Amino acid sequence: MPADTKNTALLQAVFDAAVDAIIVADQAGIITSANAASSQVFGYSTEEMLGQNVTMLMPESEAVRHDDYMARYLETHERRVIGSGREVQGKRADGSVFPLYLSIGELEVEGKPTFVAILHDLTKRIEAQEALARAQRMEAFGQLTGGLSHDFNNLLTVIVGNLELLEMRLEGDAHQELIADALEAAEVGAEVTSRLLAFARRAVLTPESININKALNLKALKDLTGSLGPRHKLVSKLQLEVWKIAVDVTQLQTAVQNLIENARDAMPDGGTVNIETRNVEIDAAQAAQDVDLKPGRYVALSVTDAGNGMPNEVQRQVFDPFFTTKPRGKGVGLGMSMIYGFVKQSGGHITINSESDRGSTVTLYFPALPERADDAEAMPGPSPSIGHGELVMVVEDDDRVRRLTCERIQNLGFRVIEATSAQQAYDLLQTTPDIALVFTDILMPGAMSGYELAQRVRHDLPDMKILLTSGYAGELLHDARQRLEFPLLRKPYRQSDLATHLQALFPAR
Repeated sequence: MPADTKNTALLQAVFDAAVDAIIVADQAGIITSANAASSQVFGYSTEEMLGQNVTMLMPESEAVRHDDYMARYLETHERRVIGSGREVQGKRADGSVFPLYLSIGELEVEGKPTFVAILHDLTKRIEAQEALARAQRMEAFGQLTGGLSHDFNNLLTVIVGNLELLEMRLEGDAHQELIADALEAAEVGAEVTSRLLAFARRAVLTPESININKALNLKALKDLTGSLGPRHKLVSKLQLEVWKIAVDVTQLQTAVQNLIENARDAMPDGGTVNIETRNVEIDAAQAAQDVDLKPGRYVALSVTDAGNGMPNEVQRQVFDPFFTTKPRGKGVGLGMSMIYGFVKQSGGHITINSESDRGSTVTLYFPALPERADDAEAMPGPSPSIGHGELVMVVEDDDRVRRLTCERIQNLGFRVIEATSAQQAYDLLQTTPDIALVFTDILMPGAMSGYELAQRVRHDLPDMKILLTSGYAGELLHDARQRLEFPLLRKPYRQSDLATHLQALFPAR
């Protein structure tokens, strides 16, 4: 085989095997050759590109610059710098604009200039950069939020608890109304903190092994439908045999309610909100198409509307805390950020498919549990009579919270003993054999946390009842897929919440 023929065959093999798009065009910008990767990058077949001007692959702004350059070149033969790369915008067959890195070479073919463009799709790289930047923002935001929320939730616990004690002691409708308003305001404050922690993936979650359809039962869907109003309706399409997942049911229902309300707001003139569940198996090829998505079995939950949709610039910011497109007073911009953090902390993934004036579909992916995962046991409701004089050790370093907690527990029929640190509590256990329950905050001063105290007590005293509480658990509970081995009561909590947990530990006799 002659050398020229070998070289030509070699160049053709490189041309065909290249993973980047290679476009060859003449001096008029007409495409004379395009490799297979060009079709994957731009969405046109090779036949559709051949004979067309390269401006078909450019958005209008890039096409104008290209035409200006080619006009000057044909008139003056003044070349731009060849071989130097730069970032440009490309346009796919579906009209979408995306980033490219462009390098151009020039050669003479039969005495005429021919241009060879090598184009590398930057979409994945930019998505990865944005994901990294979002993760860094989230980490910084989480550190700030976590430090504040621990103290803030302790304050709210004191406020809510003392208001409830006043509610029991004061008589008169005027007093009751004032207390009810104050309690409602405190709960709103707790919800804001909860959403901030959820976004930062520092929420204290209590995951359960559930069937997602049962969590979105008829009553829950009816309640959600009630929030839509008369001009909207909710249509559900729930796959019958969905795999089980491990999620915090309360957070899941809150997330779905936020999505449905967002869908409602996107259709001000009315319309249908569709909610769907289905099993999904993501293979390696599919996972490679989306940053942070891993191969495996998932249960997907989608909420779809036919509303205004979201332009690209809104989609890029939609998960940022306090970002909202709603009018002042209609939202604080924490709904989508809370959903994002909750899904990520649950080991899942979230996607948005949306176009302006064509509606939106938000899909939450939750990892499926092994098929033999046990169902979580339902917690029984509180009984009017709970304690029978059993001794409860309250482990809490905040004096106000500890005093309040002791009074609340005594009101439920228990005796109490106090400890201000995990080490003091552990020492008291050695000298006080009649303690029946250790009720400890997770974050404690000193070398031993409340969680470490619980683990040591479980090891030394396997029959000891243990109840944890926290408004922020730091790095302890980052992965919601790991089921906590101790019951957990989240701060701030109502007296009824405390009663429910104690009832589960001390069933009525």
